[in-house]
Amino acid sequence: MSKFAGKTAIISGGAEGIGFAIAEALGGQGMNIVLADIDTDGLARAVTTLKERDVPVIGAELDVGDASAWQAVAEQASREFASIHMVVNNAGVTGDAGPIEQQSSEGWMWGLNVNLMGVVYGVQTVVPYIKEQGQGGWILNVASMAGMGGVRYGGVYAASKTAVVALSEGWFQEFKADGIAVSVLCPGFVQTRIFDSDRNRQARFQSDAAPSASAAKHRAEGAAMVKNGIDPAVVGRRVIEALNSGELYVFTHPGYRDAVRERAMRIDEAFARAEQSPVLADLVNQSHDML
Repeated sequence: MSKFAGKTAIISGGAEGIGFAIAEALGGQGMNIVLADIDTDGLARAVTTLKERDVPVIGAELDVGDASAWQAVAEQASREFASIHMVVNNAGVTGDAGPIEQQSSEGWMWGLNVNLMGVVYGVQTVVPYIKEQGQGGWILNVASMAGMGGVRYGGVYAASKTAVVALSEGWFQEFKADGIAVSVLCPGFVQTRIFDSDRNRQARFQSDAAPSASAAKHRAEGAAMVKNGIDPAVVGRRVIEALNSGELYVFTHPGYRDAVRERAMRIDEAFARAEQSPVLADLVNQSHDML
């Protein structure tokens, strides 16, 4: 029997794309699924699909950037399934793209609210429920390969996803004693509607400024790469594999390894230069553990 059988997962952004693929994969392992999404029409369709596959599932409307909405979802999940064992922080948006001087403050706040604070609120809200049932559990945060290095013209997206990676690294240590495993999923391009995320952009984050020509060009290029990405179902299967083996970093595109290694080498070379600096001579033999 799967170790996930009979347990409950809350999945934000679960109506489609990566979130729904993870829901399908976990449902196939016998989990109770709580799909949460801001898109109520898509949510209803997704719940119907899982019910047709005999997956125990409920849907809950959720704006991930609203802490009180998270609390309502957790209470609904607890009433329906008694205990909660996993939170999948998947909901994400692109934010504004293009040259930094042409990006709006509203676009930045939107991206940070969803991609970063949505993860923070999800963990703050659901972890007490996981701890309460005393059996341990899982936190799966969906970041991106953009969280492993800067992305030209994609500042808010890369910044927010890098923050999610760092949060996950810290929580990996923080929740060990509670038996809560933490993983951060960093996919490359996947066939989703991420570049259509403006459809769910809340009124408070709308900007009067029209997108620049360069921003529109960047968006079109990104959308084309997403269209040629991998099937979300592959991501769902990879997640099950990674959760079973307790992986912290979960990658879906091995071809990015050289790029990440090159970045690590540049960082290492920068430390080597610091070691040779007369200014830092008294600090060379000090060591520090970041975790």
